[in-house]
Amino acid sequence: MPFAQIHILEGRTEEQKRAVIEKVTQALIEALDAPQQAVRVLISEVPKTNWGIGGVSAKDLGR
Repeated sequence: MPFAQIHILEGRTEEQKRAVIEKVTQALIEALDAPQQAVRVLISEVPKTNWGIGGVSAKDLGR
């Protein structure tokens, strides 16, 4: 059973997350010849204060 874990900054819309799930699922189906029902995708949203880029939080960078 293929399992993909995606970490993203908080703030994406439900529609965007739905698109990520659909497209990652399709990519795993194609790359691994996996049945769609076996694919799992987990999206973890990270607060911008907990995501560092070059030593600065994403929030402080205005992301």
